[in-house]
Amino acid sequence: MNTIDPSLYLSNQSKTREPSPELDKQGFLKILMAQLQSQDPTDPMDSKEMVSQMTQLSSLEQMMNMSSSIEMLVQSQLMSPVIEYSHMIGKTVSYDKVNSETGELEGRTTSKVIAVTQSDGWAILELENGEKIYADGVIEVSEGKEPESEPETEKES
Repeated sequence: MNTIDPSLYLSNQSKTREPSPELDKQGFLKILMAQLQSQDPTDPMDSKEMVSQMTQLSSLEQMMNMSSSIEMLVQSQLMSPVIEYSHMIGKTVSYDKVNSETGELEGRTTSKVIAVTQSDGWAILELENGEKIYADGVIEVSEGKEPESEPETEKES
């Protein structure tokens, strides 16, 4: 016959709580509410002290919001440009080609993306035509093949 060990009953289990060294917004509110509920009605809390505590609560909330915003900013900065632009591999992009010597605009060029690299935190698209361009220089992205050049018309004699 099987028996249950009485030391396993929930009522016999000791519940220990570890106090947290940090006071969060909820903890602060609980303490403030406990103070308000247990104050003497004939001798209420000083209004200056109440304003001071509310200011502390507001400051705590702002710091927590700022902390979470900074954490989100850091996480977004950690995303590699290569990962961010890897979806463009195999896509056809259009960009304005600039003469490297004169800096003059040579016209719009289209090519297929074959790889994505990065340099100094910037995404660089390596194209099928052998060129490398910054991802922010792309004017248009499309699926599939490059548009075929129009056939030359025969000269009439």
